[in-house]
Amino acid sequence: MGLSLPRARAIWCGGALMLLAALSACTTDDVMSLRPDVDVGAQTAAVPTRGLQSLVPSNPMMSAYPRFNEPAPPTITMSADEIACRRDLQKLGVQFRSLAPIDDGGACRIDFPVEVSAIGSVRMKPAATLSCDMAATFARWTRKELVPSARWRYLSGVKTIHQGSSYSCRNIRGSRGKPSQHSVGNALDIMRIELNNGKDIDVRKPGWFAFRQRGFLNNVRADGCDYFTTVLGPGYDYDHRNHFHFDIMPRRNGYVACK
Repeated sequence: MGLSLPRARAIWCGGALMLLAALSACTTDDVMSLRPDVDVGAQTAAVPTRGLQSLVPSNPMMSAYPRFNEPAPPTITMSADEIACRRDLQKLGVQFRSLAPIDDGGACRIDFPVEVSAIGSVRMKPAATLSCDMAATFARWTRKELVPSARWRYLSGVKTIHQGSSYSCRNIRGSRGKPSQHSVGNALDIMRIELNNGKDIDVRKPGWFAFRQRGFLNNVRADGCDYFTTVLGPGYDYDHRNHFHFDIMPRRNGYVACK
């Protein structure tokens, strides 16, 4: 037999009153004792943050890791020569940004580096981290020699310069610790030259019957010797078999190593 509606309502109300009485008897300490032993997020511990570059081993001779460049702080004070150099870059149509000083220890440093992403309409891939003097020298060579040579040989402009190494903290191979010009931002290695007509010119020594490419690369090497103090490329040694190395290393008596 089921309960009548008035009786069922009385039982439900009685149960509710007993529950309210039990809850009212609980103290604040009783409620807090129900918390878990482990903090589930009311307050998280502070975690120190570090830049991505700090995760890379700090070995100054390891150049395979990418550099995470930071823009120059607005308060940095440049010399008159550095200011004049940046004006030259602007006149040459160089797309660049000034970076924070680089100091990786020893001889590996650039006080006022720049990051070059293009020279006029010629893109630089990836963007090259250089001293301003090297950037200006390379820009002059690109505009006055490389681009005209491409137009003469291939009837095309230059679309992209593919570089393999700009700033890099390392020594000259086999030099017993002599720093490379890459370590001061005064060197750039060129791997490929891509033209507007789709031609992709690999710097490696061309075949016997690649007359046009051979002539173009010979011009690249010879003309570079009028701008840089060092020009090394395929045929010089095994290390330079796949790229042209350009740098502005200062030497006595104006000597130029063009090989």
